[in-house]
Amino acid sequence: MTNLFSIFDPSTSMKINLNWMSLLLGMMITPSWYWMMSGRYLMMMMKMLNKMNNEFKMLIKLSINKGSTLMFISLFVLVMMNNSIGLYPYLFTSTSHLSVTLSIALPMWLSFMLMGWLKNTKHMFTHLVPMSTPSTLMPLMVCIETISNLIRPVTLSVRLTANMIAGHLILTLLGNNMMEMSFMMLPIMTLIQTTLMILESMVAIIQGYVMATLSILYSSEVN
Repeated sequence: MTNLFSIFDPSTSMKINLNWMSLLLGMMITPSWYWMMSGRYLMMMMKMLNKMNNEFKMLIKLSINKGSTLMFISLFVLVMMNNSIGLYPYLFTSTSHLSVTLSIALPMWLSFMLMGWLKNTKHMFTHLVPMSTPSTLMPLMVCIETISNLIRPVTLSVRLTANMIAGHLILTLLGNNMMEMSFMMLPIMTLIQTTLMILESMVAIIQGYVMATLSILYSSEVN
């Protein structure tokens, strides 16, 4: 069981923390012509980003915050790229560590809270009590809303970390057991592994979308 979690160890065999360089691996392996000339990859990426931009426009008031979608689209691409990189053999999944996910969620949540309490103080106070709340339940609702606001960076980071760790652990467990299985069970196990790999690839994209969407909803509440 101790070796099971060794895939999430950021240290290499020489005890050098070079695995954290996987955060920049997506930009390093991207060829320079990708940014300068059109192609199929650029067309596919632009279609995806335009689709994301149209969806994020419905959640943000662009008349007030023009260009805000670019920040959340960048967040989506960053999380999706790091989640997908971890699916390759012998590559480190940086988003499976709380030190990475919390360093993304905490400054973003803190900036939202500071902007809301300094710019829209009355709105933030009224947001602590939902509409149509009985007067007897108002003190309790204030406590519940305060706690829910305080744990938002934790829920954002833990959700992403837990999903990445769960999928990688299942793939690792099945991969280790394949060495001890009979020859007749290998095709079935290979099919299961392929299905899980496709599912994990979808989870890598969905988790980036969920984190970007929740960040937009949190920012719209304080604006």
